[in-house]
Amino acid sequence: MSAPRTNLPVDPARIAAVIDGLADITEPGRPYTRRAFSALFPDGRAFLAERFRAAGLETRIDAAGNLIGRRPGRVPGLGTIMLGSHSDTVPDGGRFDGIAGVAAALEVARALADRGTELEHDLEVVDFLAEEVSIFGVSCIGSRGMAGVLPEEWLARESGGLTLGEGIRQAGGDPARIASEPRSDIAAFLELHIEQGPVLEEEKFDIGVVTAIAGITRIEIVVDGRADHAGTTPMAGRADALAAAARLVTGVEALAKSFSGGKFHFTATVGEFSIEPNAANVVPSRARLLIDARAEERAMMELFANSLDQMAEQIARETGTAIATPRRISDNPPTPADPMLLAVLERACDTAGASNRRMASGAGHDTAWMARATRAAMIFVPCREGRSHAPEEFAENDDIALGAAVLLQAVVQLDGELQEVNQEAG
Repeated sequence: MSAPRTNLPVDPARIAAVIDGLADITEPGRPYTRRAFSALFPDGRAFLAERFRAAGLETRIDAAGNLIGRRPGRVPGLGTIMLGSHSDTVPDGGRFDGIAGVAAALEVARALADRGTELEHDLEVVDFLAEEVSIFGVSCIGSRGMAGVLPEEWLARESGGLTLGEGIRQAGGDPARIASEPRSDIAAFLELHIEQGPVLEEEKFDIGVVTAIAGITRIEIVVDGRADHAGTTPMAGRADALAAAARLVTGVEALAKSFSGGKFHFTATVGEFSIEPNAANVVPSRARLLIDARAEERAMMELFANSLDQMAEQIARETGTAIATPRRISDNPPTPADPMLLAVLERACDTAGASNRRMASGAGHDTAWMARATRAAMIFVPCREGRSHAPEEFAENDDIALGAAVLLQAVVQLDGELQEVNQEAG
């Protein structure tokens, strides 16, 4: 991380005021908890909308419930350069995840106004609805809706007597119009986010230029054994589902370690685990585990899945249990960043004097869905000890401000380069 800078083209104090203002809007006794569709979420949105308007942005909420602030460009119809992230949190989560990106995007609009810089393109700042996993069990609702890939059947999902469609309507959106209003005017999308990992801090880089957002595959494995008396059944005659499942858990860890540490990002975690009958004096008859696997390269995911199939077959043979073929519950491919935007961001880092390295994102982000609709890329700024999704999550305001300066430089570059690309394509 760099030392504090005094020559940035952005105002760090304004960025801090937005982050701190949202941090104050939290559930009592639960620091930094302001989930989408909760009673406090509209308060956070009202806070942001007021600051969008104070920055001279034309403010609206689109059909998918996204809060958007618009700064018109000089050439109508040329397209929109969009910046932003999300302001909702996980329960007992951090005050920088997503929020830093919204604050930085807003600061870019303010800095352009301060400098009297008129862009050819429209500029929009967006706060996406429900990037985090919501009460409806799904995430990235606003960005999926904007990109035109929100499954219509999701609107009927229910939680506490409220459907997702009703929740979007309460947020100011119009679920009936989402499918018919995907955005086609966005020329490029950029997102700033805290890294949520330790690499930038440990390696002392200012900025991570994100090459790809890892694909996320969740795989369920069910092990069937036989329930027997724990005190009378000889050890050699058991079909212990838990013992077999334990071998799977350690096997998944070993596989993941063998895949990681190289050029491409890969992780695998057994995040859910249950056994039956879960009684102290009964040999477990069934175990279920759910694996969260993330890969920057699709080929690595397929190799992991094939290796997992072979492991399950071997453990079943050796333990006398029945292990069904591991089943993919969900399977999203990796999202590579746009090559042109990567080059622009790296040049912007050089202009801003920010040291940088390329890296993949192991977490999901709204950028992955915006990439379905337009050129998209993102940058990371360091966070303390890599902590995130916890009250201890922290990022230095100077680091966020430097990231905002990089975004500002990138926007100015893109305003000219996108026109040249379009002219060449035409």
